[in-house]
Amino acid sequence: MKVLFRQLKLSLTLCFTLLTVFGSHAAIAGELVVYTALEDDEVAVYRKDFEAKYPDIDLQLVRDSTGIITARLLAEKDNPVADVVWGTAATSLLIADDLGMLAPYSPKGNEQVKVGMKDPNNAVLHWVGIKAWVTGIVGNTIEMQKLGLKMPQSYANLLRPEYAGLLVMPNPASSGTGFLTVSAVLQLMGEEAGWDYLDNLHKNIAQYTHSGSKPAKMAGKGEFPIGLSFAYRGFKQRSSGEPVEIAFPKEGSGYDVEANALIKKPRIKPEAKTFLDWAISEDAMKMYAKVYPIVATDIPVAAPQGWPADPASVLIDNDLMWAAKNRQRILDEWTKRYDGKSAPR
Repeated sequence: MKVLFRQLKLSLTLCFTLLTVFGSHAAIAGELVVYTALEDDEVAVYRKDFEAKYPDIDLQLVRDSTGIITARLLAEKDNPVADVVWGTAATSLLIADDLGMLAPYSPKGNEQVKVGMKDPNNAVLHWVGIKAWVTGIVGNTIEMQKLGLKMPQSYANLLRPEYAGLLVMPNPASSGTGFLTVSAVLQLMGEEAGWDYLDNLHKNIAQYTHSGSKPAKMAGKGEFPIGLSFAYRGFKQRSSGEPVEIAFPKEGSGYDVEANALIKKPRIKPEAKTFLDWAISEDAMKMYAKVYPIVATDIPVAAPQGWPADPASVLIDNDLMWAAKNRQRILDEWTKRYDGKSAPR
């Protein structure tokens, strides 16, 4: 009887333990940690669509600027928190992939994604793009008129002495927009001439912000007359009624691909693959296309007012692999030269 009782007690203890383990697992089985650098107002729209389609998946979104998301991912390399990265620079994901941080997964519908917008190096994809974001110059028409300034139309224009202390742009160490802009200058001009140009541009910079959208917002509010930002934010400011004009540098706009990836972890959640499938679905692409004219598939996109009929015509011939390989070296050099004008964190 005592033996039977002990066996029963052990069985009950084991059952309780299993219920505890599997019960707590079930409680978090539908939770998905997603790191993103997409804009807050974008995320709010896209998230509603996902949650309507997949109400049993609890999205835990961590949103910050590209540089901050990249730093966080790399810091967590040996103990990853994110399950998925969504809409973060392809150059950042290339670095993560080189460190073995990305798990291979080819989302459903990936064959519709254009060459150049997805991983070219693996049969099973390690990253997939959704859209491109682009350097733009955002000028406050009222403030420029007060100061007798013309709207700059090129990188060269930004060196004019009348702009001294009147320009703001993102810090490339914390902002993906800042990095793609600096990378574009170095690729267009060559490194020696590019750094000379950035030295001269620095003389006209009032402040380097830690957000790619901040210069457009500052220009829109009239805090500074001109900001180097990304074009989306400038058009968004204008559509909300702010007195801004947007120009693309005539030498060519820097850009990066906003891309998605599956983070390598001991257990890959099936919800992560569901999310990545949705994130390049036709419905998702249609939502991206409402605000970005350069998306990763060939769905019809009407260029917003202010864009050329062929939006891709503003882009430089961008070497994403070069940018990723040289990112840290470029950031170290930039920080050494210019960080004194960065905004407080």
